Amino acid sequence: MTKTIPNILLIYTGGTIGMIKDPETGALRAFDFNNLLKRIPELKLLDCNIETISFKDPIDSSNMQPKYWTQIAEIIENKYEAFDGFVVLHGSDTMSYTASALSFMLEHLAKPVIFTGSQLPIGDLRTDAKENLITSIQIASLQYYNKPIIKEVCLYFEYKLYRANRTTKINAEHFEAFASLNYPDLAESGVHLKINNEYLWKPNPRKDLIVHKNLDENIALVKLFPGITKQVLESIFKSEGLKGVVLETYGAGNCSTEPWFLDLLRETTKKGIHIVNVTQCSGGSVIMGRYETSENLKRIGLISGKDITTEAALVKMMYLLGQNISPNLFKTIFETSLRGEMT
Repeated sequence: MTKTIPNILLIYTGGTIGMIKDPETGALRAFDFNNLLKRIPELKLLDCNIETISFKDPIDSSNMQPKYWTQIAEIIENKYEAFDGFVVLHGSDTMSYTASALSFMLEHLAKPVIFTGSQLPIGDLRTDAKENLITSIQIASLQYYNKPIIKEVCLYFEYKLYRANRTTKINAEHFEAFASLNYPDLAESGVHLKINNEYLWKPNPRKDLIVHKNLDENIALVKLFPGITKQVLESIFKSEGLKGVVLETYGAGNCSTEPWFLDLLRETTKKGIHIVNVTQCSGGSVIMGRYETSENLKRIGLISGKDITTEAALVKMMYLLGQNISPNLFKTIFETSLRGEMT
């Protein structure tokens, strides 16, 4: 079999990785990705063809919205047949949300979509951008018998490749900015690039890519804390148009047993508003019924988020609400792993 050279599409959405420092003024300005090979000549050593496409107006990741997730999904949809892999450059602050969302939006994905970014701009002397970019492109171009090895949405940062919908940003200062606390690394970049094949997502190769663009944003995220008041919670749970709540509870899914609190949850679920129970802990899982304080939630009918991240729980809810799934099925489907986002 003749080895073909993979075609990789680099999609720049915004973020620090796409900035370059003016040597005279020190001010940051957007990098022209058409000059990518001139700025990073090491890319010529990679055994792949690289093309670039940029958002017309790059988005700071703090301004990232579901409408931009749809733009990224549409670029991948339109270029899917022409390219063997995709690298998405994105600001790190909301990268886990965007990458998790794309994992749900791209059903039956059979090619790599690698998100990466950096803590320092591409032109900075000590930048982490070059390594993150070069290795992400290299991973996206990995093939076995002319077929991609990675067939899912991933996030690469500081020598580690993660399943995107398992990641959380944990540090704003260190180069090691992300962690996947409930699922092993998919690959590690050292002297050699080590792929942990047993942890890779294996989609059905006979299914065609389906791109879901309908996301429902009428949801809320509530983090419980000792002393949270009835008035505050009622103002959220009784909001007009609310369709779902991601509730961050304590430990393994525990919460207050105050009658007013449980009554509010009961009323909310009876109205057909979905409530997903996720843990505030960075690692670990919700196990409703393990303690008496979570047994009530189980009886009320809260959805167990198991070991899903808050980021993945939010975008999974947007995705499922956009599918118009019947209320009876919603709980069952949410508690099922769709893209490897929960154990």
